[in-house]
Amino acid sequence: MTDSEHFSPYRSDGKLYGFVCVVTGATQPVGKAITIELAAHGAACIYACSNVPTEDYDHLADEVNEKFPNTKVIGYPYRVTTEEDTIGLIDDVLNFWGRLDVWVTSSGLLGPPSVTETSPDDLRKCFEANSMAPFFALKYAPPAMKKTTPKGKYPNAAPKDQTYGSIIVVSSVASTYGGCWGPAFTMSSHAALGVVRAGVATLKGTGIRINCISPGMIDYGVDLDTKEFDRSGMSTQLPPLSAQSQARKDTIGLERAGLPHEVGRVAGFLASGFSSYITGANLVVDGGASTMNPLTVPIS
Repeated sequence: MTDSEHFSPYRSDGKLYGFVCVVTGATQPVGKAITIELAAHGAACIYACSNVPTEDYDHLADEVNEKFPNTKVIGYPYRVTTEEDTIGLIDDVLNFWGRLDVWVTSSGLLGPPSVTETSPDDLRKCFEANSMAPFFALKYAPPAMKKTTPKGKYPNAAPKDQTYGSIIVVSSVASTYGGCWGPAFTMSSHAALGVVRAGVATLKGTGIRINCISPGMIDYGVDLDTKEFDRSGMSTQLPPLSAQSQARKDTIGLERAGLPHEVGRVAGFLASGFSSYITGANLVVDGGASTMNPLTVPIS
């Protein structure tokens, strides 16, 4: 599989020339960081997707292109929990580019902080956002990733003459243990990791990899006590920093919160040839917290 001169996952510099990528939740802090990182790796095009049609996609594109002008960023309203929208997005990608190389699901929901505040509908929505979206990626992205194409006439172009691809599921440390916020978050995050583990056998022999990123305490600029934070957790991806601050120095090896761009760099690694022999993995990005003390987020 490494004989092809243009088999990009095995480029020694980790570049993603020619790659067409999809990033869901791209206007949230972590998804935005991932979009910027894929552009830094030289991706030809990134579909920056959001559930909200009115998001400021132009601002995101301008921010990316200020540093990486050869990467085309396409703002794309996309309901990640619907099968029809997933198929429609893939059709649009193939009709325009003829290929798909990387799919990142980063559009999860935190959900309510306690079982008493969690309705069956809240639980359903968390499962849809946190595990159904990865399932749709596993089901529908691989046939598109198998497409091969000649070199296109656009910046950062490169031919694709063998099948390959990378599916990246951004979950949470709640994918492996409890106590991280509320039960809906834990249950649906476990299911997201289950999609990744089931995906290894599903993708056997295709050259397509699937991996999970499980962030721990991430400072994304929202405080528990500010109006920007929705306590119901139905518009938030990760717990706010202040809900975790007491445990920071006691339970985190690096004694600080992580930043969205540090999660983005892991996604860039998993998209590129630097991770060419990694599939089915769960990369925990928590500064060593889960090694020192699994209960990093007190339930409030």
